[in-house]
Amino acid sequence: MGRLAVAALALLIAGCATERGVALPEMNDWASRQATLIGITDWSFSGRIAVSAADEGFNGRLRWRQQDDSFDASLSGPLGAGAVRIEGSSRGLTVFDGDGVVTALNDPEVDLKVRYGWTIPVESLRYWVLGVPDPRQPADLDFAEDGRVSQLVQGGWTAEISQYREGGGQLMPRRITAENGESRVRLVIDNWVFY
Repeated sequence: MGRLAVAALALLIAGCATERGVALPEMNDWASRQATLIGITDWSFSGRIAVSAADEGFNGRLRWRQQDDSFDASLSGPLGAGAVRIEGSSRGLTVFDGDGVVTALNDPEVDLKVRYGWTIPVESLRYWVLGVPDPRQPADLDFAEDGRVSQLVQGGWTAEISQYREGGGQLMPRRITAENGESRVRLVIDNWVFY
């Protein structure tokens, strides 16, 4: 019976570690890349995040799941310490902290700044991590020699994508730093999954 339990656990762990998803279509130029990535509505990534502003901030592991206009993100420090879950959409943001406190934020960027001393570009981040600008507002873009976005300026933020790596069969952003003069958000994306 013990061997059966160990084998079942090994299969469960292997299944979690090899979540595959679907492959993205070819994106040979900027127009096809932008159209494809803006049109993707169901995806996730896992990685690390660091947010800072003056003497405030945090860092830890991040898991983000985007489905249509809504996202579910979980943040945790070493060994799961300080776990926080965030649910968001265009209607606002709800933060569930490790102590069971639930906080609704109607203007996420402003409310995060007031409550915690730092902010993140909540509404646009879902596009920037894909390497495209938020289609709802104007942006200034710089491109690398390979035709992928290396920097975008949008909504008072400057986001630099300094590294890409494979995700869904295509090169996807790996390292992103976004700053707005007061807050800085650094992301390192370890794994992409597209559904």
